[in-house]
Amino acid sequence: MNFEKEYDLICVGGGIMSANLALLAKLLEPSLKILILERLDKVAQESSAAWNNAGTGHSALCELNYCPKQEDGTISIEKAISICQQFEISKQLWSFLTEKELIKNPNNFVMPVKHHSWVTGEENSEYLEERFKTMKEHFMFSAIDFTRDKKKMAEWFPLIMENREEDEVMAASRMDRGTEVNYGTLTKQLFTILEEEFDTPVYCNEEVLDVDPDHEIDWTVEVKNTKTGKKHNIDAKHVFIGAGGGSLLLLQKVEMEEKEGYGGFPVSGEWLVCNNEEIIKQHNAKVYSKAGIGDPPMSTPHLDTRYIDGKKSLLFGPFAGFSPKFLKEGTNLDLFKSIKLDNISPMLGAFWHNLPLTKYLVHQVLMNKDDRMEALRKFIKNAKSEDWDVVKAGQRVQIIKKDHYEGGVLRFGTEVISSKNGTVTCLLGASPGASTATAIMLEVLEKAFPELLQTAEGKEKLKEIIPFYNQEVTEELFTTELKRVKEILNL
Repeated sequence: MNFEKEYDLICVGGGIMSANLALLAKLLEPSLKILILERLDKVAQESSAAWNNAGTGHSALCELNYCPKQEDGTISIEKAISICQQFEISKQLWSFLTEKELIKNPNNFVMPVKHHSWVTGEENSEYLEERFKTMKEHFMFSAIDFTRDKKKMAEWFPLIMENREEDEVMAASRMDRGTEVNYGTLTKQLFTILEEEFDTPVYCNEEVLDVDPDHEIDWTVEVKNTKTGKKHNIDAKHVFIGAGGGSLLLLQKVEMEEKEGYGGFPVSGEWLVCNNEEIIKQHNAKVYSKAGIGDPPMSTPHLDTRYIDGKKSLLFGPFAGFSPKFLKEGTNLDLFKSIKLDNISPMLGAFWHNLPLTKYLVHQVLMNKDDRMEALRKFIKNAKSEDWDVVKAGQRVQIIKKDHYEGGVLRFGTEVISSKNGTVTCLLGASPGASTATAIMLEVLEKAFPELLQTAEGKEKLKEIIPFYNQEVTEELFTTELKRVKEILNL
């Protein structure tokens, strides 16, 4: 590898986050010297790979955990509004790249697939109706439909409504503008743009061992080639650690006090994947239901139409599991290596206050295929075991951090940790990561390269790329952008 002695930015990890950050930085300042380092032999093999994530354009159109019921009985949609806006920011970047003909065919990675929420039982149906009424009042969700009519549901998702009893109580909502996204394909396309149009190399089989402060420049990155064992030291003004579950172990080696107290809780997953073409043809929707009482948000069951490797697929899950690995291609020592003096207390606190999660994971780990098929039969009444295969999904590491009251808390979602001067930034956490990658990387840009965003030229360029950036998203702006982006991306 022909490494240069010094880079403006080194991105650790060849996933959707590094791709977004590097591309945004290059669009704003093409002269920046940026290097991407990936431990595996190809990019987009871990959390960004299609089989390793949900593939839903997480826009809060169907995911019920983003709309919790409050103690007073009202439904909070604040998180849903935030996530919807962040997903639209991702779509705005894709639209910009498509208009500039850097992306030739956006339907290689994003397709229109309607998003549904579906629940059973009177209490859940009442919740869904209240959610519908609350969302309907907000311009971002004004197109939402709701029904308790089984005939209408049979039009929306016929496979789920087969063989239903007359007295079954259920309700559903629907958003027509939903999408299905193959983040693996998208990530590869973004890296191709970086290499071919912006002279930004992506080096695979290069594992980052350490990030050390350097007096001459800001940081020295120690890299080892996983094939030859050869080591290099490369200087960088900025380092971004976006290595999915592997980010925490590298962050812990960086000399910065902001890392103190962070821990990680690994969760693995599995899908049931349909192998019967006739059944796959009968379902063209994303249908999300409600997690069980005490179950974590990542356990929300869904029956999903997916487009993977150019082929329509049908997935059900996810089923959670436990593995001490922090990456699918990690080691069984990852969790134990992550335990340090500064995070023992937060990790114990988080464990103690999340006993239902532990119980849930134990139950999931003990499930066999027959148990998983029983869970599927709540969605598809007559599902046959021979029509479905169990496929391993990705590895996620949920954030554990210090908490004044509980010692430690388990956080779902993502968090950016940065050094005081912003020269090292790190992304921890999981869902809805990939869907909101552009918005998250704008946050990293603000911390790492504020000078790019402070000039009149930088502000103007960013507004062209992301019309929502630093704007109050009004109904007029949202509606205009939704229509514009829909046409460009052929949705």
